[in-house]
Amino acid sequence: MTRRRWIADEFSSERAALAGPHAAHLARTLRARVGQEFEVACGDQVRRATVTSVDDDRVEFALGEEVAASSSAPITLLLAVFKFDRMEWAIEKCTELNVANIVPVIARRTEKHLAAAAEKRAERWRRIAREASEQSRRAAPPQIAAPVKLSEALKLPMFSRAPHQDEDAGAALRIVLDETECEASLADILHAQGKLQSVALAVGPEGGWTEDELHSFATAQWISASLGDTILRAETAAIAAVSIARAAT
Repeated sequence: MTRRRWIADEFSSERAALAGPHAAHLARTLRARVGQEFEVACGDQVRRATVTSVDDDRVEFALGEEVAASSSAPITLLLAVFKFDRMEWAIEKCTELNVANIVPVIARRTEKHLAAAAEKRAERWRRIAREASEQSRRAAPPQIAAPVKLSEALKLPMFSRAPHQDEDAGAALRIVLDETECEASLADILHAQGKLQSVALAVGPEGGWTEDELHSFATAQWISASLGDTILRAETAAIAAVSIARAAT
């Protein structure tokens, strides 16, 4: 039987707990009861867990054996900020596809009112990612950074080191999705590499990246790739790109 998975707010070697609104959903909506069994993610481990107490704002567990977790190359999504309802949908679905990190970026074509409000939205994006992580049985939600301008994002430690190929660990790739790219497809680039250590994908806003931004990516040694002949909405492009990358890892 597949057990529902939760991400602990508090945990020790033997016990874990959900607290606040997080616990209220399990206690009130799902009517958890003492003795019920779940899986609980505690840091870098997932453990079998038995409910020991239930209150409206706190559910406690006794932790059991560790649950084996699958591993795959981490995917980082550099995602230009676009219309919030669609962006939230993209974050939810890319979380379900096990993206490891999401970096929201203020691009040249990001609408000004969205750019101004993006920082206040970051905590909501993290809540959406956490809920999607539990629904999809992840061990932890993706890390969602505070929104930054593209020039700042490209200087982040995860992007500022040169991509490399290590025979044992595999390739570390950085790929920018570019609708003007006519030759290289994302799938072909990924499959040509064989074993992958990590993948970073950059998805632009409505209207795509500007020429100056694409030049900045090229200067930072990102590879341009296409998702095909059709022009996709930003949220569709993000989900498609992560799906293709996940299949390749």
